[in-house]
Amino acid sequence: MSELLKVPTMAEFMAQGKQPEVLFWVGCAGSFDDRAKKITKAFVKLLNKANVEFAVLGTEESCTGDPAKRAGNEFLFQMQAVTNIEVLNAYEVKKIVTACPHCFNTIKNEYPELGGKYEVMHHTQFLKTLLDERRLAIEGGKFKGKRITFHDPCYLGRANNVYEAPRQLIQKLEAELVEMKNCKRNGLCCGAGGAQMFKDAEKGDKEINVERTEQALNIKPEIIAAGCPFCNTMMTDGVKAKEKEADVEVMDIAELIANAQDL
Repeated sequence: MSELLKVPTMAEFMAQGKQPEVLFWVGCAGSFDDRAKKITKAFVKLLNKANVEFAVLGTEESCTGDPAKRAGNEFLFQMQAVTNIEVLNAYEVKKIVTACPHCFNTIKNEYPELGGKYEVMHHTQFLKTLLDERRLAIEGGKFKGKRITFHDPCYLGRANNVYEAPRQLIQKLEAELVEMKNCKRNGLCCGAGGAQMFKDAEKGDKEINVERTEQALNIKPEIIAAGCPFCNTMMTDGVKAKEKEADVEVMDIAELIANAQDL
């Protein structure tokens, strides 16, 4: 990468006796998965462009425990959660933003009963706020008039009723938003939720992500927009399975906005 990304840690803020406006929770996918790292970078570029004073935990961040909990290991989940909560509370963190709906849901809904109470936002909600406050401007640029469909992540949509923020961002790009047969409240899982991401497929006639990708391809989009690193992987695999990667791109909302800005 040509320009250097500014990504300060909480420890660095602490050393200067300062508090960031928001803690960016990167998550396991955003930290280690090569595809998801691009989403992390796109979001960081947008935060820098909007002059948001943010920080990350860096090496002090550990898995939220979502996969462990969904796979049924409550003991491991609580160990992971309490470790994170101790770190967050030591830094007196108030507000958290994350690009992963699994981290978002877990920190927002599962952490309070273990002593971790924070204001938690999904990155699409946070970007929408930056727009509303005029700290960030979006021009359609290269996405103007493009057919884009949004795949609702289960933990963003049905679990937390966040449907509008990502769609409003797509509309700000002056793109043509087209909806799949199953969307919003009737959304269809990409097939990776509930820790399914990390296990082999069970017996059956068809992979869920292929079914979902077919729904997307039926409405002939140029771009399938996602708001979750797991959904991104599953939809990308689905597009490959259908041999459509030359025609259809799978991109995170943050990437769409960063690319429209040529960041």
